[in-house]
Amino acid sequence: MTRFIDVPTMSRLVQAVGLERFIGELADTLREDFIRWNDFDKSARVASHSEIGVIELMPVADAHHYAFKYVNGHPGNTRQGLPTVMAFGVLADVATGYPVLLSELTVATALRTCATSLMAARALARPDARRMALIGNGAQSEFQALAFHAHLGIEEIAVFDVDPAATDKLLRNLSVYPGLRLRRASSTADAVRGADIVTTVTADKTYATILTPEMIEPGMHLNAVGGDCPGKTELHADVLRGARVFVEYEPQTRIEGDIQQLPADFPVVDLWRVLAGQTVGRESPQQVTVFDSVGFALEDYSTLRYLLQQAEAHGLGQPVALVPEAEDPKDLFRFTRPGASRAVMRRVA
Repeated sequence: MTRFIDVPTMSRLVQAVGLERFIGELADTLREDFIRWNDFDKSARVASHSEIGVIELMPVADAHHYAFKYVNGHPGNTRQGLPTVMAFGVLADVATGYPVLLSELTVATALRTCATSLMAARALARPDARRMALIGNGAQSEFQALAFHAHLGIEEIAVFDVDPAATDKLLRNLSVYPGLRLRRASSTADAVRGADIVTTVTADKTYATILTPEMIEPGMHLNAVGGDCPGKTELHADVLRGARVFVEYEPQTRIEGDIQQLPADFPVVDLWRVLAGQTVGRESPQQVTVFDSVGFALEDYSTLRYLLQQAEAHGLGQPVALVPEAEDPKDLFRFTRPGASRAVMRRVA
């Protein structure tokens, strides 16, 4: 049987593990897999674009497991009461192709994205970073704030969004963390002034310049999370030119990341090489570093691997008959006969 994790089960799983511990352990799992980068069969995601959004498939595999995620990005969805991003994914056994896990990945993607930002910042930000700016206060924002507060020592975060209601929501949700000081900024420039780390998580599918050169201060680390498809950016090109830029999977980031604005020979550094100790990250305390994060399939592989491990440990997730099971595996016709569904239900029970 395939283990199935739906949204209520995901909620129970996060609560069973503990949200802060979940983020930290997921970041550690991501790092473990990034370090063994060359073990994976990798490709850029397959995207179907429309004028109002994008739908993508994100596959990756190693010798043991194959994973894929279905995910969309439709910024206008919130006007219809739907999330901007919705996702689900599968983890399968490479030896047989059998799907061992089918999971919701909408909540899990928010968790893996903040865990990926945390993983990168641990390697790239200044060790004495204590102040952060968070530009874009939508569905991803609380996760980013908590990851950096709980695991990187961030004590103060200046927050800004063009939608005041989004900032109201963020402040309300994070009010239960008394050790985290939150300041509502009046603008992006106001938020980033004096920040050690700046995270941008905006949603609009447009060429945007959320951060411009005059906002950048020596030693900043920038997590550019929102620019993740062709025609969607957050950083002015000169911000990139003045920084050391790190990427997940270069062939994908050249198309989807903020570096899509720059020539194909603009130098970037593979994040996995820094994590594996093959090259340095930050070269000096004054250097500006940028993590041009677009989201890569390996991160979803790591998330599904961690979810399966925790679901088994906590006895969560329901068995579902996603694949026919029969005495004769060559006889699929029997599942079209009367009584076949009852036999399957008895096996699930």
